[in-house]
Amino acid sequence: MRGLENKRALITGGASGIGKATAMRFLEEGVKVAILDRDETACDQIQEELAGLAAVIVADVSDSEAVKSAFSDLDDLWGGLDILINNAGISMRHEFLDIPPEEWRRVVDVNLNGVFYVAQAAARRMLQAGSGVIINMGSTNALLGYPFYADYNASKAGVIELTRSMALELAPDVRVVAVCPGYVMTPMQEAEYTPQMLAEVNRKIPLGRHAQPEEIAALFAFLASEEAAFITGQCYVIDGGETAGGLASR
Repeated sequence: MRGLENKRALITGGASGIGKATAMRFLEEGVKVAILDRDETACDQIQEELAGLAAVIVADVSDSEAVKSAFSDLDDLWGGLDILINNAGISMRHEFLDIPPEEWRRVVDVNLNGVFYVAQAAARRMLQAGSGVIINMGSTNALLGYPFYADYNASKAGVIELTRSMALELAPDVRVVAVCPGYVMTPMQEAEYTPQMLAEVNRKIPLGRHAQPEEIAALFAFLASEEAAFITGQCYVIDGGETAGGLASR
């Protein structure tokens, strides 16, 4: 992708799943990559797997003080930031009536508050430099109703409106977009769905399968590059045709 080489990128939730795939793709594009993730074990593993990483920072995005400390480390490392992939997120499958308050708060803290804390810290540095790209992780769950994920759905819907507001306020120097994947074959997905549930979902997706993390990473690479220089304030669905056929309403 044009204009990615030697850019400085931070990927939250970067030690596994979509974040890890994005780190690998960005390294292939010649990007300088730092990862932020709360899972210390996964951070140790990815540091061994991807020797080209500039930094691996253990921090929880829902902790505003931890985010401040992480960006202080990045300032010492790079003195700035060009790309933020605001990917960290969690979900827990429950019926609406069974969601305990502490779980609601935890999901919103990570998926919405965490996105805000990290984006705000990144935006301040990008505005000072006069350029930058912020890509927030949304979901098709932000756009349509899905059962059993009310907390997750609400948090992702908040990310969409946060993205639009940021895009208006940070233009013209900083571009802000959101990516809204449908079903992606990640460790989190495999932990929540049985093989039978996965197969049932696949039968209803027009392309007949889950996305691979590398396919979401490819969209991140495009949106972060100069190829997407006139794109901001939008949400990009990548779902194999899922929402076109109304799968979410069945």
